[in-house]
Amino acid sequence: MTEEERESFLAEVRVAVVAIPRNDLGPLTTPVWYWYEPGGNLWFETQPTSRKGQLMQIGTRISLCVQDERPPYTYVSVEGPIVEIAEDDRDLHEIPMAIRYMGKEDGPNYITGLPPSEWKRYIMHPERWLTMDGSKS
Repeated sequence: MTEEERESFLAEVRVAVVAIPRNDLGPLTTPVWYWYEPGGNLWFETQPTSRKGQLMQIGTRISLCVQDERPPYTYVSVEGPIVEIAEDDRDLHEIPMAIRYMGKEDGPNYITGLPPSEWKRYIMHPERWLTMDGSKS
């Protein structure tokens, strides 16, 4: 993929699988909703007390992979460090993320139906990309 193609693919609405290193074990891999705009950093939300949150600190290197499982198969995998752990705001971050994944009606209803939480935004700076576009094979 070209740089423009890979960034555009990553910016589309997809569920990602994030891989976070663990001592003496294989990496923790788990699906996440994420936000990415071409040329910028990527972020996702989780609670600091969650398994994911406990494993990530500023500088932790993670990998994130998104795919289109329909033939011809395509994927983008991106690696980089967590560069910031930021406050998460329900109106600025949680509701827009839910709208991105669930739509304008269901997204806000989903978030407002949840109790307030101590979520944080984990911001990763993409440094290394691996891509495959099956339509070009």
